[in-house]
Amino acid sequence: MIQPPTAPAAAPAPPSLARMLGLFGAVMLTLSCITPASSLFIIVPEVLAGQGSGAVLTLLAGVTVSIAVGCCYAELGTLRPSSGGEYAMVTAMLGRLCGWLTFGLSITLLIVIPPIIALGTADYLSDLLAVDRAGAGAVVMLAATAFAVLDIRSNALITGVFLAIEVVAACVVAALGFTHAQRGPEVLLSPVVPDGQGGASPFGIAVLMAGLTVAMFVVNGFGTATYLAEEIKEPRRDIARAVFWSLGLAAVVIIVPVIATVLGVGSLDDLVNGSFSDYVRTWAGDGVATAVNLGIAIAICNAVLVMVLQNGRVVFASARDRAWPAPVGAALTRIHPRWGSPYVATLAIGLPGVAMAALLDIEQLLGLTSVIVTVVSLLLAAAALRSRTARHREERAWRMPLWPLPPLVVIAALGYALLEQSVTDLVVAGGVVALFAAYYLLYLRPRHATHWVVTVPED
Repeated sequence: MIQPPTAPAAAPAPPSLARMLGLFGAVMLTLSCITPASSLFIIVPEVLAGQGSGAVLTLLAGVTVSIAVGCCYAELGTLRPSSGGEYAMVTAMLGRLCGWLTFGLSITLLIVIPPIIALGTADYLSDLLAVDRAGAGAVVMLAATAFAVLDIRSNALITGVFLAIEVVAACVVAALGFTHAQRGPEVLLSPVVPDGQGGASPFGIAVLMAGLTVAMFVVNGFGTATYLAEEIKEPRRDIARAVFWSLGLAAVVIIVPVIATVLGVGSLDDLVNGSFSDYVRTWAGDGVATAVNLGIAIAICNAVLVMVLQNGRVVFASARDRAWPAPVGAALTRIHPRWGSPYVATLAIGLPGVAMAALLDIEQLLGLTSVIVTVVSLLLAAAALRSRTARHREERAWRMPLWPLPPLVVIAALGYALLEQSVTDLVVAGGVVALFAAYYLLYLRPRHATHWVVTVPED
């Protein structure tokens, strides 16, 4: 008897992450990635040294441009809620090549930034014990990688506790600065830039623009909400809320202590010559300064944990979208049976960071990160200009007010800022682009029907 032909087996559904994250958990994880306390204590001193009492205006300008960037993240992230984050958004709006180059730039950041941040841990533990910087950085990276393979709700709880500690440290600085105020608020409205030796120069628009990219980097990280898109219960609604809640809270936690510091330091020259540890030690003694330093170390650990967690999601998404040869992709898309996390992808992005922290002078790449953040933001702004075309106009998503003004503000501000970056950093970033472009042309493009097919899971 002739058997009827059997229908071909359906292709297995791509692996997916479990939706178990509410708005509060998403905000806690996103805010922890911004890590406002470590931004305050590590990056803001550079702003204070270069901007003097105008640092507050510079930070407010940075937050304003960041709100425009946040509008791009929120609209595009709700149009394309994927753990791929930026690359999924850019691919949908600007095409496969631009999306792949966005992934290449983003993955470079994801590899480099966590070990750079982890290396700072030893500096803030020095009041308690002497720790080798490279060893401490490697231990922090290893611990962060181990925690990041746990389920997303456990990580939201852990980072929430750490975040509370770092916010307390920032509040201590604010309270001490205000209670030791040496000058009135007029210094914020008519700022000057001290030279550290008793002199000062006027604060103008050129000085503000020179510090704008660093001021934006202070609150960078709110895009983490888009990396969590596949684990947020209601992504079309809560991604935008997580972006703006985390950005707003971070701005408050950072800017209020900066205002207090400008008002409370003994001399404006201290903004050039001192650090937050020095200010706290002057205001409250060694014990409080040591406690604040411990809070900073915890903030660093918290930031590294969330970064490794989000980075694993991006690598997982790239493998699900078939960016790699089949054996590599099959490994990177494995989901832990108990924790529901992309554990192989998390280990793949976290463990190299352990080695980089221990063995390389990776802090030399810090300038490169500013260039890449700027280029990725420009790509997102360009993508946001395409989000209202006929193809996407009727799709369900959060829509930014005053479109297309926010993306145009981002392009104007960051286009200018990009021209001010180091030639060396621009050349290295260009090398990254060339490397990933070659991979696309030689491997992905000839396999366009089966590879680099960017998908968005169902809500």
